[in-house]
Amino acid sequence: MDNINEISSQLFRRESGKMISILTRIFGTENLDTAEDVVQQTFIEAIQTWKIKGLPENPAGWLFLVAKNKAIDIIRKNRHSVLYDFSNDERNLLKSEYTLASTMDNLWKEDLIADDQLRMMFACCHPEIAKENQITLILKTLCGFTTAEIAKAFLSSEDTVSKRLYRTKEFFRKARIALKIPSVEELKSRTGTLLTAIYLLFNEGYYSSGNKKLIRKELIEEAMLLCKLLTENEHTQLPEVFALMALICFHSARNDSRTSPEGEIILLPYQDRSKWDQSLIREGSHYMDKASFGNALTSYHIEAAIAYEHCIAKSYAETNWKLILDYYQWICLFYPSPITELNKVVALMQVHGARAALLAMEEIKDRKKLESYYLYHSILGEIHAQSGDRSAAGIYYARGIELAPSEIEKKIIREKMEGLKME
Repeated sequence: MDNINEISSQLFRRESGKMISILTRIFGTENLDTAEDVVQQTFIEAIQTWKIKGLPENPAGWLFLVAKNKAIDIIRKNRHSVLYDFSNDERNLLKSEYTLASTMDNLWKEDLIADDQLRMMFACCHPEIAKENQITLILKTLCGFTTAEIAKAFLSSEDTVSKRLYRTKEFFRKARIALKIPSVEELKSRTGTLLTAIYLLFNEGYYSSGNKKLIRKELIEEAMLLCKLLTENEHTQLPEVFALMALICFHSARNDSRTSPEGEIILLPYQDRSKWDQSLIREGSHYMDKASFGNALTSYHIEAAIAYEHCIAKSYAETNWKLILDYYQWICLFYPSPITELNKVVALMQVHGARAALLAMEEIKDRKKLESYYLYHSILGEIHAQSGDRSAAGIYYARGIELAPSEIEKKIIREKMEGLKME
């Protein structure tokens, strides 16, 4: 039964964005709540049915069929009400019983789903919606993120995330946003927001600190699929799109070496590099080549370059840390954030030692935002340990353990604390 729950949850995560995109096309963006309700009811029905009958031969197809039938039921009950707008040519065919079934079947055709997703993604990025609200809506509706996961991604509270979602849906209800590919002038700014959401989705899959599993492959796959949608559409084949795809490939190439058979973290210095997926590294290099046209130099370009350096290093000791530090200097100069500055400190410690790293820690802007972040304290513990101040290291490690969101992270920091006693 637990296995059914896990598989169902993964399927729901992977397919919910597709279903919401189609259902929003049917009911309109002003009725996004209806689309979400249909998807939620479909998922509940799947859990209840599959626990008794087992998984169907085509689980995704089963979900789509149930969601489609639920949509038909809603239309039949409300075809004469003012709740849903069936005035445009496509939706008008849904009002008649003679054309309802065939029109609905056309709307759920596999070859149209990618376009529906892309249109929905751009609707979420309407310029009148605040950027953080755009990303929040994409993560919630198209990526299946929980409110808690979004809060963690933004280093924010769940209450703040809930308010953002409410405000954005309220805007949709009033503005009745059309689902369409934006104009060439609007395309670049909206694509940037999409990439941010995909990046956050990938990060949650790559290092899922709030979940029992460190790596959530279904989220990584979803990030890859969404990014590929952008690389394959002529309107969104931009340098930053290819750069993000390269970044995802380079990081994903190391997945099989990052955890033990028991699910424990294996840190980069101790990973078996023979397990790294060379085909994904080659694919990442291909996308990096495609990202090199034009004058764009985005954070995705620089992060992909950092990931590439890790991928080509024969060992941890042979990693080109000086070049990686240079890359982080560029990121912090052009795309500053507390997290990127924290990452720069790690590279700085490799090149210039613990004392320089400690000074850099004290210079991080908005350092208060990191006070509740467990890795901030864990890294401070490591810096003090390398400086020989075991007492201070122990204090920071203890704080890191207290803040770490899962037993996986807590355990690895405890092992670092134990190492202090052995020195």
